[in-house]
Amino acid sequence: MVNIAQIGVGYWGPNLLRNLVSNTNVNLTTVVDLSEERRHFVESHYPSVQTTDNVEDIFNNPEIEAVVISTPVETHYDLAIKALNAGKHILVEKPMATTSDEVNAIHKLATDKNLVAMVGHTFLFNNTVRTIKKLIDDGELGEIRYIYSQRVNLGRIRSDVDALWNLAPHDISIIQYWLDEPNPEQVDRHGMSFVQDGIDDVVFMNIKYPNNVMANIHVSWLDPRKIRRMTVVGSKKMVFYDDIAQNKITIFDKGIDRMAVLGENMDFDNGNTFTFQHRSGDVLMPKVNWIEPLKTEITHFVDCIQNGTKCITDAMHAEKVVRILEMGS
Repeated sequence: MVNIAQIGVGYWGPNLLRNLVSNTNVNLTTVVDLSEERRHFVESHYPSVQTTDNVEDIFNNPEIEAVVISTPVETHYDLAIKALNAGKHILVEKPMATTSDEVNAIHKLATDKNLVAMVGHTFLFNNTVRTIKKLIDDGELGEIRYIYSQRVNLGRIRSDVDALWNLAPHDISIIQYWLDEPNPEQVDRHGMSFVQDGIDDVVFMNIKYPNNVMANIHVSWLDPRKIRRMTVVGSKKMVFYDDIAQNKITIFDKGIDRMAVLGENMDFDNGNTFTFQHRSGDVLMPKVNWIEPLKTEITHFVDCIQNGTKCITDAMHAEKVVRILEMGS
């Protein structure tokens, strides 16, 4: 078993806590939180787990091998560096840090010390996202033309980050994963702040990738409905992904084909003699087995520590996501 400590039991922390405790390869020894109320929550639900308000208690404990960091974004870098310097593997909630330079520093230190530095991009452990990745890699969709996503809700408003940095890391990490981690050619952002000055509540981001691939991301915490949707348009087929629907994937055998027509000189190859044909074939809704992505994420983190498995959400992946966010700032 891997001895792990967790820092932070706020909004997302209880989900991490539950999955760490239930993992048979994890011994969750200690939880750190500055709030007495949050420490009491841990003590009442998990009496075998020690609690403290001092992070040094875990950094100075040689028996603790890894640290899960689920704290406000501005604290991620300092805590990650301290944990790595103490010889601990780290799993940091998204985004890994507030700048790409900080993420690069985390990556270098982790590499130098031969430690795992992983970011919590949970959707990359979602079976639906992985199914769509396989469709793309297998060529089922043809050439990818564009992807667009919508992640909106009348939900929790934060003051430490804006809607883009809070919500878009999910969509950016998914798109990067689907497209094999390309470097964008251009990123444009349009946002507006209504509730708090200087903190955008709604943002539209456009990303231009090589080979004429485009992505659009719409995030907001001021929307009347909770929507978690992504659409991938390929030259052969198209995929619609709705994360909160019962049937999460719909594959459309639809498209527009350029068709040659007979020219005056019995010529099908003349560039001026073609027309367009709308193609509409089957609509498929494949069944995808549901496994809680966070459970798979924790299992992967432990596997990377115990067996040296390559981490699919390592600091290099995290850096590209943060750099795209920076390009849109």
